[in-house]
Amino acid sequence: MNRIKIIFVLSLVLAFASCSKDDYRLDSGPVDPFVRFNFVVNGNNVPIEYPTVNTITLPTNTFENKSVKVLKVPVSLTTAALKSQVKVNFSATTSGDSNSFSVSPKSELLFEGNKLTDTVFVSFDKRWTNQQTITLKLESASDPAIHIGNINTYAPNDTFTITLGEITTAYTFPVGQYLIKGEVGEKIDFKVNFPNGFIPSEIENASIFKFLDGFDYSLTHDDFGDNRSSINYHLTLLEYIQNPDVRYETKLTLTNTPNYVATGNTVLQIIKPTRSPRDVNANPASKFYDLSSQFYLTYGETWFDKSGTCAWQAYNAFTFPVVVTKDNENAILYSDKGTANPNDDVYHDAFKIGFNVVTGTSTTNSFNLKRWFSNEAVAAASSPGFNITSALEFFPENGNSKTQGKVLVIPQYITIAGTNKNSHNIEIAGEGTYKEISAGLFEISFELKLTNDALFGGTVSTQYRMYNNKTYPKPAALSIDCPKEVAL
Repeated sequence: MNRIKIIFVLSLVLAFASCSKDDYRLDSGPVDPFVRFNFVVNGNNVPIEYPTVNTITLPTNTFENKSVKVLKVPVSLTTAALKSQVKVNFSATTSGDSNSFSVSPKSELLFEGNKLTDTVFVSFDKRWTNQQTITLKLESASDPAIHIGNINTYAPNDTFTITLGEITTAYTFPVGQYLIKGEVGEKIDFKVNFPNGFIPSEIENASIFKFLDGFDYSLTHDDFGDNRSSINYHLTLLEYIQNPDVRYETKLTLTNTPNYVATGNTVLQIIKPTRSPRDVNANPASKFYDLSSQFYLTYGETWFDKSGTCAWQAYNAFTFPVVVTKDNENAILYSDKGTANPNDDVYHDAFKIGFNVVTGTSTTNSFNLKRWFSNEAVAAASSPGFNITSALEFFPENGNSKTQGKVLVIPQYITIAGTNKNSHNIEIAGEGTYKEISAGLFEISFELKLTNDALFGGTVSTQYRMYNNKTYPKPAALSIDCPKEVAL
């Protein structure tokens, strides 16, 4: 195998020649100064990036890289605060094509004052041959008093080897739906995320979208730059679509290409919804969330098959408001954060709620969907559809009732995957009513429809009841059929 070696050498800075190791002694004890690679991974073998600090896990001197995102390799100088700048030279060696990657900075790292960590950025410009290696090596310091590598023999960390493994690249929409007002020139900014990065030359002329257009618009994107984790797109409306009685919708669907697989949310909806006059002071959404309790749940019942018999089956889900900007027509002030500054005010949509986890990468049980399937993958990366952040919309009776009205399951596509990696886009819709059935206790009664030809052979539906309190009357049994669990 042809080996190409690029070694960068910088002559020592004479101004440091008179320095001694005593100039670098730590206040905590007599530790000689040394510089080494400080690349640390977590339990899932994911790099922990500076400035995040992990003092428990030891640095590694090798890493198998399966991503085309920029790889950040930190280099740390162990010493007291520096009185003068220190420069450290490094080299890069590859066992394969030297044009498949680049490093920044080219050869020289800089440490000064309390800045005792610098970073080598390794960028990938084209796909590589599996098991190609890139080896970084610390060569010299501008002051000979600084030791290259740890002051030990078992883990010097003066070299760092990157093994380039098999690449799997994919893309997804982090948000599946945007609403527009319908004004000419209105702009929607959205992202396409690349969990394992992307190579610009592969994306620049690729047809990654399939379009189903319901109105005229233009579509542009930002320059790729150094960010290889996402691309920012800008959709600009070119026509006036403000008829309040008409729903307009455009869909962008991510397609599979030879190098990139569409995963997670693969459909983006841009919607101008129908509109009806509503008084935000009715604020029905506020009956179904409580942000003072991080464990706040709503409680529901689903008419579903239970061992061959239709029955009400209970569930719950973490429920949250939909946060909007002040200029949203449905915005109602939730909190001014105790300040006179209007820029930190928090507004909620008075008529919408959604379901999500409090924190982390797991999922809640929106609409009891986890009961609909077996073999489901519950991580948000695989099944983002279990977290429906804008799920129900309320329409108060007469536009201002505080006790009852109609409810709409916001039409959208959700993505659910199995543990076998099979992923499915499912269209959801439905409608019903809501009512205060006793003091402070609200019941939502609605039908949920799920559409997917492969899973259901078309559209299936069932009845739901949802409550804002865990104590509620058990719904009466229904005399209708019910769905059965489906294997993903």
